[in-house]
Amino acid sequence: MSQSIIQNTIDDLESLRSKSPLVHNITNYVVMNNTANALLAIGASPIMAHAIEEVEEMVTICSATVINIGTLSEPWIQSMEKAAAKAVSIGKPLILDPVGAGASNLRNMAIRRILGAGSPSIVRGNASEILSTLNSSGKTKGVDSTDSSDSAVDSGKSLSKVTGGVVVISGATDYILSGTDKAQVRNGDPLMTKVTGLGCTASAICGAFAAIQANQFRAATSAMAVMGIAGEMAKTKTSSPGSFQVAFLDALYEISPDTIKQKLNGE
Repeated sequence: MSQSIIQNTIDDLESLRSKSPLVHNITNYVVMNNTANALLAIGASPIMAHAIEEVEEMVTICSATVINIGTLSEPWIQSMEKAAAKAVSIGKPLILDPVGAGASNLRNMAIRRILGAGSPSIVRGNASEILSTLNSSGKTKGVDSTDSSDSAVDSGKSLSKVTGGVVVISGATDYILSGTDKAQVRNGDPLMTKVTGLGCTASAICGAFAAIQANQFRAATSAMAVMGIAGEMAKTKTSSPGSFQVAFLDALYEISPDTIKQKLNGE
């Protein structure tokens, strides 16, 4: 276990809670409410806005922008392109969640357009999404991963070279990759896969940490550590998915430095 990851996560969480950064989200209908509540629980302030007429203003006033392609349409894609371009042009962190990458030509086209508009500082997805984002070779089944996070590490490294940013592969082991740097977080619980949108929540939490930590590799590592630990805390309260969703929000709110010291399993 790396003591530096533990201390970085503690320091970053304290900074997040003291600064309460505004995090702009263009996200899907399924998870809007959960994502906003998760950001509030961890200490950030969410803005959920996708209208093309205002996305550049939202990017400007917020400390990070999270783009999630879960429910796409052409007007939304145009808003995502505009937001990505604006974020990169003014040096704001940009997080891309390529939900369901590889499942349809529309999604693959949208990813190419967003990446063309602005390179994300962090791309977070499951193994299939990361594989498909790079080369459309993943075996995506809807929005669920059919590949292990281990199998996508090489593709994640290649995608990091393409974007010049951080790539996070969620799974039983979360991998955080940037150039030659690699971190692993082995927290979490299988019940997290039975609650819709926790991957989307992970991307939003990455946005919250990216908003207050200039080192985006460290920010993503802290975010995934907090997500995994919160999942383990929630599992101690319930073994059913409905109540787990509520317990998870409570855990994000309650997670403390002592809990991080006791539970973080990463390197």
